[in-house]
Amino acid sequence: MFVGATGIGRVVQRTVELMKEHDTEDVRPYGGIDIATLQRYLNFHFSVTVDLFGSDQSSNAATFYSTGLKGRFEETKFGDDHVLKADTYTVLELAGEKLLEKQVPALLSLNERLRDDFIREAVAGVERWNRVIEKSGVGFRLRVPHKAFNRKIGTFAGVHVSPDGHVVSDLKWQANLPDWLPSEADRAFVASLMGRVVEPGKFAGWIAPPAIGINRQPVNFEYVRFN
Repeated sequence: MFVGATGIGRVVQRTVELMKEHDTEDVRPYGGIDIATLQRYLNFHFSVTVDLFGSDQSSNAATFYSTGLKGRFEETKFGDDHVLKADTYTVLELAGEKLLEKQVPALLSLNERLRDDFIREAVAGVERWNRVIEKSGVGFRLRVPHKAFNRKIGTFAGVHVSPDGHVVSDLKWQANLPDWLPSEADRAFVASLMGRVVEPGKFAGWIAPPAIGINRQPVNFEYVRFN
């Protein structure tokens, strides 16, 4: 219940409430997840999710598309021939220590196009969370990391790219990992918050109550009854 974008928004809401209530960014002592930890988890989940789309250029994706087993996002809205043999698409490639744009056959870059569509959706979702922060007056914005950050699949597998899109050395990567990705201590802390709350209308201290219950029921509606 109450998961997805709305659920994360409620976690963000509770974080900024605790920040204002206690006049500090360190809300961990008060049972909240601090905003820097939220950013690290955002960096992690975004980067592993964009890997799921596969390699930037894929002959398998081209075959699946040509045989009708794969499509682009909102395929019917495109005005092209839907064959793509003469079309190109922009992908990134590594040139020394720089990321450069390159035009490649559209048929081979279907994974990358789907990845870019997902990224646009993700950016829009994060902006909704940022509006929660802005309304509270807290001077912080969550940011979607660069799509080359922390990649394990495709062109950037094993390449160290910072969240803002700069190629960095292994030394700098290792030095900044505690600021960029959740540490074991972060994971242990978040796990320690996962206590059981079963009383109707009560919620864990790290998440704000929803504005309204499921199917417009009251927030304290008793969804499950044992009688």
